[in-house]
Amino acid sequence: PPAMGPGLALWSASGDVVGLLTAYVGGRALPGGAQSLAVFRFAGVTAFVGYSLALWQNTIWYKRSAVSTLKSTIDGLVYALCTAGIFGWLWPR
Repeated sequence: PPAMGPGLALWSASGDVVGLLTAYVGGRALPGGAQSLAVFRFAGVTAFVGYSLALWQNTIWYKRSAVSTLKSTIDGLVYALCTAGIFGWLWPR
C-alpha cells in the first residue's frame, strides 16, 4: 500500500496555512467582540478562496476534468464552512 504519511502531513500543513491567512484577514477586518455571523462570513469566504479557488486553474490550463474539480471545490466548501464555524465560535468576545 502507498505511504499516506507524507501526503497527510502536507495536506495538514496546507490547512494550517489557510487557517493562518483566514485569521490574518479576519483579524484585520473585524474587531474583537464582532458578531459571530460577521466572523463566519469573513472567515468562510477567505477559507473558501484558500481551499478552492486555485483548483480551477488546473481545469483551465491542464485540462483536468471539470467534474473532478467541482467535487474538490465542494470539498473545499465543506472545509471552509467548518473553518468559519470554528472562527465564529472561538472569536474573542
